[in-house]
Amino acid sequence: MNAAALTLAVVGHTNTGKTSLLRTLTRDAAFGQVSNSPGTTRHVEGARLTVDDEALVELFDTPGLEDSMALLDFMDQLSQPGERIDGPERIRRFLESPAAQGRFEQEARVLRKLQSCDAGLYVVDARDPVLSKHKDELTLLAYSGRPLLPVLNFVRSPQARVQEWRSALARLGLHALAEFDTVAPALDGEALLYDKLAVLLETQAGVLQHLKMDLAQQAALRRRDALRLLAELLIDVAAWRVSTPSDKESMALAVQQLREPVLAREAKSVQALLRRYSFGRQDVVADLLHFEGGRWGMDLFDPQALKEFGVQLGKGVAAGAMAGATLDVMTGGLSLGTGTVLGALAGGLWQGADKWGQRLMGRLRGETELSVDDAVLRLLAVRQLSLIAALERRGHAAQTPIRLGEIDAEDFDQALQRELNVWRAQSLPEELAQARIHPTWSALRNDYAPDSRREACVQSLVKHLLGARNAPGASSVGQTQR
Repeated sequence: MNAAALTLAVVGHTNTGKTSLLRTLTRDAAFGQVSNSPGTTRHVEGARLTVDDEALVELFDTPGLEDSMALLDFMDQLSQPGERIDGPERIRRFLESPAAQGRFEQEARVLRKLQSCDAGLYVVDARDPVLSKHKDELTLLAYSGRPLLPVLNFVRSPQARVQEWRSALARLGLHALAEFDTVAPALDGEALLYDKLAVLLETQAGVLQHLKMDLAQQAALRRRDALRLLAELLIDVAAWRVSTPSDKESMALAVQQLREPVLAREAKSVQALLRRYSFGRQDVVADLLHFEGGRWGMDLFDPQALKEFGVQLGKGVAAGAMAGATLDVMTGGLSLGTGTVLGALAGGLWQGADKWGQRLMGRLRGETELSVDDAVLRLLAVRQLSLIAALERRGHAAQTPIRLGEIDAEDFDQALQRELNVWRAQSLPEELAQARIHPTWSALRNDYAPDSRREACVQSLVKHLLGARNAPGASSVGQTQR
């Protein structure tokens, strides 16, 4: 064990969310076992929070306290009449007694671990009423002589009794506490938790500040990586196009050929986002957002999806079988006669010959190109931004899948909210207009090859998505191992 690491025992009554807190702080949904059944954790488990391969904090999940009142009565019997012993001595005598291996074995594990740590986090289910058993637990834990920080869990629940708990803890002399919802933590929830700990552990304030700074850097890096995934998705889809003869039957088939790769590409992007935020596919299920054989339920090309996400409808969206597809004139806005175009191509004089030549020849043969409608591109951005916001506010102990249609506006920070409003109503950014005229930039093509101009466009779009945010580069961020 790293001697410099701050050690914290996570303690409390059974089924208050101790393991859930560990999952959220470590960003490890597989840590321990979370269940509605009481007493799920029967032994002590540990985890480390590291920065640059150095363990800064060691956390220990402990069994739930079940019979503190009886244990306090038992401890009173361990002192002689008239003898006054302090809390640590009471615990020492108890741990040396046969009862520590028998009736009170679970409580013994908790007290033994707390005494070996720098401090304890006392987890409270804020939905529970304050009962005498909780007061007994706090009295028992105070005997350890270790600083104790109450952590009010599930504070976002409508049933939370936050003020009741605050008042009760203050009467017990515990004025420093943290509110931390392990299912839906506030964006600054972890930072506030470490700030409160620093008040109790002055000598460890530097360690906690270091961890807090790394948390902020990691959050910024995750945001940048997520927006990079979104930028790549948007460039791929904006550049994607399908050529087809102009008859009705061929057009209908081409529309499907246009859509299918886009739907698969969106699903791939979502899976990458889930991995980046350390979640799994089971964490996203909703009427508007769920997998069916690798595809989304209500797909991008359903006009109802556009309405649900507040995206203004474009002309192509309401065109029946052509919904979500746009006919491309393929001349980039140039008004040139057929003879002029053919002459320029033959002589190699037109600067855009390499870019437009084959496509114009197809046009002259009566072929049509289909591309994805602007409204669909905006919907892609809105759905992905909504998912990013939901993942950033999701605790790793959450058991209910994300439903994008139920996300409150307060779940978005101001930067994401601004971006959402822009994508819902305004025109596409210049980067996507550039992708429109470079079909080879789309990774949906069978002959796709990396392109430096595409990469520059992706990087520019990431900056556009970041807006005024000051996100650090990857090279300046220490990797936190969770």
